[in-house]
Amino acid sequence: MFVLVQVQLLFQPEHGVRPNLKEVILKILVINSGSSSLKYQLFDQDSLEVVDKGLVEKIGLADSFLKRGIGDNERELKLPLPDHFAAIQAVLDNLLDPANGLISSLDDIAAIGHRVVHGGEYFSASAVINDEVIRCIEECIPLAPLHNPPALTGIHACSQLIPNTVQVAVFDTSFHQSMAPVSYLYPLPYELYSTLKLRRYGFHGTSHRYVSQRAAEFLGKPAADLKLITCHIGNGCSVAAVKGGKSVDTSMGLTPLEGMMMGTRCGSIDPAIINFLMRSLSISSDEVDNLMNKKSGLLGISGISNDLRDVIAAADDGNERSQLAMEMYALSAKRIIGQYFFELDGADAVVMTAGVGENSHELRGMIFDGLAPLGLKLDAELNLKRGGERYISTDDSPVKLLVIPTNEELMIVKDVISLL
Repeated sequence: MFVLVQVQLLFQPEHGVRPNLKEVILKILVINSGSSSLKYQLFDQDSLEVVDKGLVEKIGLADSFLKRGIGDNERELKLPLPDHFAAIQAVLDNLLDPANGLISSLDDIAAIGHRVVHGGEYFSASAVINDEVIRCIEECIPLAPLHNPPALTGIHACSQLIPNTVQVAVFDTSFHQSMAPVSYLYPLPYELYSTLKLRRYGFHGTSHRYVSQRAAEFLGKPAADLKLITCHIGNGCSVAAVKGGKSVDTSMGLTPLEGMMMGTRCGSIDPAIINFLMRSLSISSDEVDNLMNKKSGLLGISGISNDLRDVIAAADDGNERSQLAMEMYALSAKRIIGQYFFELDGADAVVMTAGVGENSHELRGMIFDGLAPLGLKLDAELNLKRGGERYISTDDSPVKLLVIPTNEELMIVKDVISLL
């Protein structure tokens, strides 16, 4: 286990950070770099309020653009953005624009927090970025070839454009590093773990960590005393068993493909299906990988969409495959919740979050239907309500059912502040 949390780096002269750092901290920038996109949010360090946010799409294409602003102030700017360097430059130019009144100089950005998908076994916490942290992120590229390279590109671009600003990496995998070998190892030859680090890593860790902390505060109990099952359910889905504030098991594995059926991912299936498809359809392993990641799940079963809203609408119109897709999606979540209920020897609460978990009363109803014998009693009327942190269980439910909207960006900001 290799954890890099080197707060002393903030005060070393070569990093250019002023000694009176506390006095000049004004804003914290959160960046989430994708392969052809980049999301950002700018937070006020004192109030933790979002003062600006935006999305850069189609980086490297002719029709690239920056969409930024909050509510009625949202604007779309069509800009030539050939790479991530240009994208981040456009974000900074927008923040510096006097008409927006967001920052007066780049010195107003005290720190930058980067979402990094994979930290392997190197990181069990967020880390101030230095050469060693970058090396470790690079070594994890084979585990996340689509995600870690864009994150590194964003880090390098910020290093060039704002060289004196502290950067922090917050890892999707770090929360699940508390799992024991009995939970993270696969029943394959042990040498595959010792040589290739082939194991379950889990993802959505920042979200699971945030909602488990908020659930403890909502319940008014110390996290150390709670057993929670947190369900991040959207286009990508994962469930985590959280005991005493730490992840003890999670449904995603070496990659985000394992676990629940998702929007376009199949989730856990018989692994022999891979060879069967390669032989039967004369296709390559990469083509099977694409089929399982991008053409399966809700999309593959319904034939309609990976968006649950579209699938529900089609099911309401009598589309049988869409109804089947909904039932399979709900059952896959129910199976994992049941597994973790017994693995934890009971639970104090089950927490629903992310796009579907927060907003779809239909799917929540399907997931919790039939689980009353385990002490999970859904209140049908409360389940219909929307918005905010709330109970959706009956008053006499032994296991509380909660909806806690996730906020991964806020979790990143809190990590940055804690390191500062």
